[in-house]
Amino acid sequence: MPYVLLGLAIASEVCATSLLKLTDGFSRLWPSLAVAAGYVLSFALLGRALKHLPVSVAYAVWSGAGTAAVAAIGAVFFGEPLGRPQWCGIVLVIAGVVLLNLRPAH
Repeated sequence: MPYVLLGLAIASEVCATSLLKLTDGFSRLWPSLAVAAGYVLSFALLGRALKHLPVSVAYAVWSGAGTAAVAAIGAVFFGEPLGRPQWCGIVLVIAGVVLLNLRPAH
């Protein structure tokens, strides 16, 4: 269950971050409210997941998966270019998350 909460927290954060561009600098009400609600929901779900997961692992997965997903969404939906350095950066973020999850058992 904690990983389901973490997955929902990631999805909520990715949605909120993706909507940021539509707020036009927070000058448009409805997209701005959606962004705020998405971040509040994301942090609430992350907080619930942290009851059962180590903060180092949960935050690394949350931020790393969010970073990779938002980069992909930016490329696909907003036409933002991703060159070789950006792809390498995404791979390194994912590798870092995987390495943090390889922690020794207690």
